[in-house]
Amino acid sequence: MHVPFQTITQQVAASIRQDLLNGRWVETLPGRDQLRQELEVNHKTVAAALVMLENEGLLVNLGAGRKRRIQIGNTGPRKSELRIAFLHHTPPNQTDPWVLAMKQRLLDIGHRPFSARKSLTELGMDARRIARMVKSTAADAWFVSAGSKDVLDWFATQKVPVFCFAGVRHGIPLAGTGPDKVPPFVVATRHLLELGHSKISFLCRKQLRQPQRSKAIQAFLDELEGAGIDTGPFNLPDWAESGEGFSDCLESLFKVTPPTALILDEPFLFHAGFHYLVRKGLRVPEDISLICTDPDPNFAWCRPSVAHVNWDYNLVVRRFIRWVNNLASGKEDRRQTFTKAEYVRGGTVGPALAR
Repeated sequence: MHVPFQTITQQVAASIRQDLLNGRWVETLPGRDQLRQELEVNHKTVAAALVMLENEGLLVNLGAGRKRRIQIGNTGPRKSELRIAFLHHTPPNQTDPWVLAMKQRLLDIGHRPFSARKSLTELGMDARRIARMVKSTAADAWFVSAGSKDVLDWFATQKVPVFCFAGVRHGIPLAGTGPDKVPPFVVATRHLLELGHSKISFLCRKQLRQPQRSKAIQAFLDELEGAGIDTGPFNLPDWAESGEGFSDCLESLFKVTPPTALILDEPFLFHAGFHYLVRKGLRVPEDISLICTDPDPNFAWCRPSVAHVNWDYNLVVRRFIRWVNNLASGKEDRRQTFTKAEYVRGGTVGPALAR
């Protein structure tokens, strides 16, 4: 007979569940550290297993520092299994590893995450096309990554619960979180200005600049204006989101008066931009400075070191899992939060080359 594969978290939960049903403990469960030592697993695995048992109604969490109360009398599920659809910004095979890890966390606590048939970019960030797909998808909740204002405005009118990561979400009544990039963008721009850069171009995704600029992008432009630089399409160019479109945009920028610094949105654009500069025979940072707006584990291998904006994805995962637990318990949660982000100086930034 086929035995379904169980994760280590599910195995730990099964072991504790059996001891609970056998009456090994009375009234309260031992603390997490005691269980960790007894079961010889790490504290994160124990914590995830206990959340599963809470979802099943076998345990009641009484708060930080207090032991969980055993509730064997009601073995029915206190929280329901949720079908959670992930509407990725790009196709799932291009999705960040931390999002995949977040899906595994959901599986570990008894939910059913899955990817929508198409991503936002595949649907052209078109709210009407997205609406058709959403309405034909059986899901109890949605995770939307980096949605445009139009897309998130549409989701806000729907009954299905939605959690948005990043994107243009300010003022929209949806739960969400993401790094607060305004402070690091200000610091990074000032760093470039201090080094004599005045020809700075920022290549970012369309939803961050149109139809309404994100707060972080506006902060970048405000810093340039404050330094006496008249901003325009050179500083925030429009471009078609494809490999060809990105290359064409760079060709246009370097045709007449080349930028002395590029700020590139997300690691994949940073790597593509670096590749373009190498092909053009330009040196970083001697000929041009580069900054990336996000962290990338691969940066640890780069020499010179990469100047970038750093933030902790674990804080995003934690907030999303808390939202899912609230939703499964019937609690309304539309709170929006920001996680800390900081500008990390690196060897890809140097003094502006006089031209």
